[in-house]
Amino acid sequence: MSVAALIVAAGRGSRAGEGVPKQYRWLGGKPVLALTLEPFLRHPRIGKALVVIHPDDLDLYRESIASLPEGLTGDLLPVAYGGETRQDSVRGGLEALASHAPSRVLIHDAARPFVTEALIERACETAGECEAAVPGIAVTDTIKVIGPRGEVMSTPERASLRAVQTPQAFDFASLLMAHRKAAAASLGTFTDDGALAEWAGLTVHVFQGDPHNVKLTHASDFPEAERRLRGFLMTYVTRLGTGFDVHAFGDGDHVWLGGIRVPHDRGVVAHSDGDVILHALTDALLGALADGDIGTHFPPSDPQWRGASSDRFLAHAVALVRERGGLVDHLDATLLCEKPRLGPYREAMRRRIADIAGLRLDQVSLKATTTEKLGFTGRSEGIAAQAAATIRLPEGTP
Repeated sequence: MSVAALIVAAGRGSRAGEGVPKQYRWLGGKPVLALTLEPFLRHPRIGKALVVIHPDDLDLYRESIASLPEGLTGDLLPVAYGGETRQDSVRGGLEALASHAPSRVLIHDAARPFVTEALIERACETAGECEAAVPGIAVTDTIKVIGPRGEVMSTPERASLRAVQTPQAFDFASLLMAHRKAAAASLGTFTDDGALAEWAGLTVHVFQGDPHNVKLTHASDFPEAERRLRGFLMTYVTRLGTGFDVHAFGDGDHVWLGGIRVPHDRGVVAHSDGDVILHALTDALLGALADGDIGTHFPPSDPQWRGASSDRFLAHAVALVRERGGLVDHLDATLLCEKPRLGPYREAMRRRIADIAGLRLDQVSLKATTTEKLGFTGRSEGIAAQAAATIRLPEGTP
């Protein structure tokens, strides 16, 4: 079975706002068309690919193709030029493909840059079994059929509804014949090729679509697509940082640990609130960033930090990770002391640390150990904590 991909890129995309047509706008460092084309050109089942463009867009098309990886355009055929409607453009593309005689064809919108090779594979598989098939996803909202005055006429059962996407898969000869038949009858109102195939009498099947395979329609779609694409394409490196903090006991009736006020017969000698767990975690994050230590960012000589709550320090370190486009994956701390005991407060501390860092509870670990009466902690002269932090940063981040 020979499969060709036909990418429809002749539209003007007026709903996406002013500027170049949406299929040529840049997204994630590449034109949308290039992002859309690449999975098709990489897929082993796609023998040929053809793009239908507007006659005014040849330079934009060439710029888009130039951004594709080297050596990937060998199966890309010369462009075909579109017509007044999407239907005209598809028919023109099919006529251009006819001399290559593919047995199946996938029709895809250029403004769907999140198409995956897995979805293309499902389309190819279904094309081998059916004369016509479209990807669809289950509808989660209740749908109303309304009349001319906005009145509800009916409420279809959601279980039987699907939101249809592209790429749509067809027997090539059958689809070309259907398009020629519609053109001869001067019918140009079909919104997709599946609807046209239904009109022509073909049985159209639905296979599993992909909820991420969204179409860029409005100007507001692009910022969200940029965020999504960064997440899909970004290469991250994992970094591990460690931290350690210690404070001597002094007068007082409580200590701060993990953001929680813990009753104790001693306090700690500290410039801030002396929370050794939060201090160690802060240093671990700063270490993973290679950005100094807690004293660099919050110098003890600065009076504004006298008695300061240590949650500010940890929140600051987390913010630095995120400012660099990074992610905090895990925080782990161990308390070293004879007393107070961690156990009664452990879960409250984990929740507090997760809240400060904006993490799930399962991303925070707390442990405690004594030093078997050895050293300053064993003699109850002070308290200490060590910590580790795992983060991910975009590759190349300084």
